[in-house]
Amino acid sequence: MASLIRTAGTRLSQELQSRQSPPDPPERQIAPAPKVGDRAPQSSPDIAFPTSKPVIIVFLRHCGDAFAEKTFNKLTAFSVKHPSIKCIAVSHSSQSATDKWVIDVGGEWEVEVLVDPERNLYAQWGLGLGSTWQVMGPSQVINAYRLGTDEGIWGQVVEGDESGNKWQMGGAFAVDCSGAVRWVHIGGNASDIPDFEEGRKALEDAKKVDHERNGLA
Repeated sequence: MASLIRTAGTRLSQELQSRQSPPDPPERQIAPAPKVGDRAPQSSPDIAFPTSKPVIIVFLRHCGDAFAEKTFNKLTAFSVKHPSIKCIAVSHSSQSATDKWVIDVGGEWEVEVLVDPERNLYAQWGLGLGSTWQVMGPSQVINAYRLGTDEGIWGQVVEGDESGNKWQMGGAFAVDCSGAVRWVHIGGNASDIPDFEEGRKALEDAKKVDHERNGLA
């Protein structure tokens, strides 16, 4: 019982500390999010196009977040099922926190995990901070409770402020081999988890259209 109380106290302390995170400074520029048909941002050597495989790239909210854990678990399962698609997950938690968190939630499987503590990649892909309603609204509290009771996902304990900014919103994109964005899912709230099969279908549909346009079988 004492151990449970200490764990609960640690989590509460971390939650209170994270809620005090200051807003992004005015000089931090959040680019418009790419739309379907746009060219993907050439934002990093790790995320550069064209590629040999289509890519699904997922920006996680933060390590320790139950919804991020659910999203990452779905992505790892997807990565094993669809090896023809390169799967990338981006974390803005610290490198050490991310490394530990990935192990704690079951491993990366076929997912490439990138760490972006300055959140530059997030900004370049149009992902900024959420509002109080998006992050802490009643529906988010209820959804978090249901995720815990129904699936046993309550989030992981991350030491200190290593988990990053809990106001950061997540998102997911599917990009074809040429670098064209074919699917966009920007979370409307913290509990909005993307359906990666939608991304896969969008990539396949775009490939069929391109083949028909070019007269290929």
